[in-house]
Amino acid sequence: MAAGTALIYDDEMRNHKLMWDDPICEIEVPERLSSCYEHLQGYNLIERCTSIPVREATEDEIMLVHSSDYLEIVKSTEKMKKEELQKISTDFDAVYFHPTTYRCAKLAAGATLELVDAVMSGRTCNGMALVRPPGHHSQRNAANGFCIFNNVAIAAKYAQRKYGLERILIVDWDVHHGQGIQYIFDEDPSVLYFSWHRFEHQQFWPSLKESDYDAVGQGKGKGFNINVPWNKVGMRNADYVAVFLHVLLPLVFEFDPELVLVSAGYDSGIGDPEGEMCATPECFAHLTHFLMHLAKGKLCLVLEGGYHLRSLSESVCMTIKTLLGDPLPCLSGEMAPCLSALESIHNVRAAHKPYWKCLLHEGTTPLQDLSTRSDVTGKAESAQTPQEAKKDEVIKTNRFLDLHMKNIASLKSLRIAVALDESDSHLLPPSVQLEKGTDAKELQTISSVFDSKLLKEDKILKMLAVLEKIIKKEVTNGLATSSEASQSLAIALKHCSNLKVQKVLCVFVGDMDMNIDLEDGKVLLINISAKQLEQSNTKYNIFLHWKEKDIETTTFISALNGLILPVAYSYQPDLTVVVIGQNQSLSQNGISLLISLLQGLAQSRVFVLIQDSESKLLQDVIKLLMGDFTPFLGKYTPALKENMQMITELRQQLQQEWKMLQCSAKVSSAEK
Repeated sequence: MAAGTALIYDDEMRNHKLMWDDPICEIEVPERLSSCYEHLQGYNLIERCTSIPVREATEDEIMLVHSSDYLEIVKSTEKMKKEELQKISTDFDAVYFHPTTYRCAKLAAGATLELVDAVMSGRTCNGMALVRPPGHHSQRNAANGFCIFNNVAIAAKYAQRKYGLERILIVDWDVHHGQGIQYIFDEDPSVLYFSWHRFEHQQFWPSLKESDYDAVGQGKGKGFNINVPWNKVGMRNADYVAVFLHVLLPLVFEFDPELVLVSAGYDSGIGDPEGEMCATPECFAHLTHFLMHLAKGKLCLVLEGGYHLRSLSESVCMTIKTLLGDPLPCLSGEMAPCLSALESIHNVRAAHKPYWKCLLHEGTTPLQDLSTRSDVTGKAESAQTPQEAKKDEVIKTNRFLDLHMKNIASLKSLRIAVALDESDSHLLPPSVQLEKGTDAKELQTISSVFDSKLLKEDKILKMLAVLEKIIKKEVTNGLATSSEASQSLAIALKHCSNLKVQKVLCVFVGDMDMNIDLEDGKVLLINISAKQLEQSNTKYNIFLHWKEKDIETTTFISALNGLILPVAYSYQPDLTVVVIGQNQSLSQNGISLLISLLQGLAQSRVFVLIQDSESKLLQDVIKLLMGDFTPFLGKYTPALKENMQMITELRQQLQQEWKMLQCSAKVSSAEK
């Protein structure tokens, strides 16, 4: 498996700059690049990445997307004077040209292609290109919205031509709709384009009807264009994560891309004057973590927008840290999507139901009476000038980030702790040592509940030693084996309670033969078993009757996206425990994917307990916990209708307790 993270940056791309007064274009400044790079240096991230030199894109490469006539127009600006540049800029919408624009735009496109080459050739696993001018608005014959050449679209065409790729995913999390990418691939089923964007019922730039949820693609490309319109500002972390869980991930796991390209615009982050959204920098770490599970980890991010320099730079750093495999910070804020976000999720799922197997059993039809229809689109007058208001907002956001980043930026990737039998020690890489165990005298508070002989068993002592190191943050995660997984779990949870762990998420895969007290909310138990049990689900005790049809496929992604991850993100645990018990019914890929996605929670602190009979899983799990393995899902197969019905019923039953389960909205006049 490829390893390492590529970082592509060149100071020369800062030369493209505005030479005259323009209140629209003035926010696209060279400092957008230099600020990102300086913050990466401050976090010591530059030296951890693989530096890739930039190059110019060739004319042939640019013309994979753009016309020769348009290329000649851009080329001609190299020799123009200021007055000529200003005049030609007015031929386009929200664009400026500089004598260096053509050179910088070729470098931006070429840097993106170099990133694709680094990832596709296996030199690195993933990477990011810090480039400008940005690209996602530019069209075949026109510059648009600060964008000259469509870097990501060129990269997709280039990857198809050079590497013969048949399925490419483009994720555009910029706050503006990347209509340029949509137009280029509108009829192309080999490229799945996803964009969320500020829309406000077509009142926000670029103010296009085709930016709404019902623009699903044309001809053979129907179903391969996904637009999630934001009809109000102020969207938060929960709204972004909910769209990934209930819209993007179900569809892209079915699509099964061979490469993921991200138009990474950070104007969708907190404090940005364009987006006016409230997603904090760590949210982009979680979005990146989700995408790392696709295309065998082949992930390329390319900078687009982002106009609050501090918010942009911190978000880029969180993205790079995630690509490098660092622990993920916990998400801040209430984990409950707002009504307007739910309406958009509902409508996107309804619009795409005819095209995707994973939505086949949806009973939704689009909502017409949206809660934001009556919102006043204008803004109240302010005593401040726009410049004063902008300056105050920058200061306010900087103060918030000063405090916020202190709490999340210090997370470091630490080694794992492992407790195995000596006979399994050959599975460990040289850097990982077996645990020796903890002192039985320290377990007196548990001995009153469990058999004292049991607590003196070597396996139990070693298991608790691993668990304690995770809780005390001496290691990030750990692994232990057990001959009695249910009993060992009960002991482990009691030890967590004694060590004052407030919230433990426990996912038990297999037959569980011990009752655990769950009434105080300190433990949330999700049991996944092939055995049908007659028990009612409660807020903290959820039973999922599930069996994979074929070990070569993964239907379990439906349960992960539709139930397990939404509940887990709603709960926001301090520790995640995954138990693989006897008679477990998931494929090896399904288990790997479960553990890997759950690493997004609890600052990536995961303790895995494996029944001795399931020792075949040990090697993959160890590699997974060390960041050396990306689960491969295999051929997509939709879940059985009865399984999807079960997930829907559980979602309806529990969505008032766990708000991230909500993926639909029925708007009434009382809710408006």
